[in-house]
Amino acid sequence: MVKTSYNRVMIKRRNSKTANVGSIKLGGSNPIVLQSMTKVATTDVAACLGQIAELREAGCGLVRLAVPTKADTAAFAKIVNQCDMPLVADIHFSRARAIEAIEAGAAKIRLNPGNLKERADILEIIEAAKAHGTAIRVGVNEASIRDLRAGDVAEGGRVGLMLEEMSGYVRVFEEAGFENIVLSAKSADTVRTIEINRLMAEKFEYPIHLGLTHAGLVEDATVSSSVAIGTLLAEGIGDTIRVSVAGDPLEEIRLGREILASLGLAEKRGPELIVCPTCGRCQIDVVALARKVRGALENTDKKAKVAVMGCIVNGPGEAADADVAVCAAKGKGFLYSHGKKLCTVPEDQLLDSLVQEIDRL
Repeated sequence: MVKTSYNRVMIKRRNSKTANVGSIKLGGSNPIVLQSMTKVATTDVAACLGQIAELREAGCGLVRLAVPTKADTAAFAKIVNQCDMPLVADIHFSRARAIEAIEAGAAKIRLNPGNLKERADILEIIEAAKAHGTAIRVGVNEASIRDLRAGDVAEGGRVGLMLEEMSGYVRVFEEAGFENIVLSAKSADTVRTIEINRLMAEKFEYPIHLGLTHAGLVEDATVSSSVAIGTLLAEGIGDTIRVSVAGDPLEEIRLGREILASLGLAEKRGPELIVCPTCGRCQIDVVALARKVRGALENTDKKAKVAVMGCIVNGPGEAADADVAVCAAKGKGFLYSHGKKLCTVPEDQLLDSLVQEIDRL
């Protein structure tokens, strides 16, 4: 097991083989990589390059692009030539698109073998990937399995069919002598996603890509994706993740970073704000103060832990590991740094005093 943690109890990550995706290595002792996908037409080269740059700045390690047509793979080639970041081509149904994307310079292609009609098509794609050093993500989506679409299948049977399908695909790749693969099995169901990935982690040694398929709008995707991905990561399963969100791809990276940071699997970017849940002991508007503090923190990259607590009863103890904390009382607050009381501040000066103390860190 590989132990990984930035600031807390170590999570013992599952050992796996390593997949080479351009300059990035997935699996083994390598860091967990955040992924996202462009949300504009691939033929709009400038828009794609713009989104890729924003995603990279936000902490994304791999970006996937849809290439359903020949015009898309031609545009993909132009994007690869203007980008020094490994890019992934999203393939469905077409052997030709897969080979075009590989020849265009894809670091990895995402392939659901069940969407290809013939085994010969898969073998031809494998040979092209061998020749160009391209990795392949072997994906199984519950919704694409023909036996599941055809009729009623019991809950346990659904997971079993997904594992059976993945086992068959892995066999094809291994018999072809190709092991630069990443495995991915997804469902829209949180529990089934957790279970299939547990089974894959036991059965195979390849790196695993985690995600909950078509999770929804950001407000709907946050909880379900966090539960599925977070549960598996806490068990040491997962080498790369994508939080699927309808809309802005930067939200996918924000949520992914928060999931990783909450488990100590990545450093949190910028400051961390802790706020007490509030109760009848509060004598000032804690939520309003906390929102002002959050606004003030948006312009700093300092990795400070800042706490806004609503009373003096539990506040000092609960905020003891914060770099800076304010514990409120009626008409005033007490400023703390690393658990040590610094001073008493009038309520109307709390925000400025807190920000000044953060600046001094």
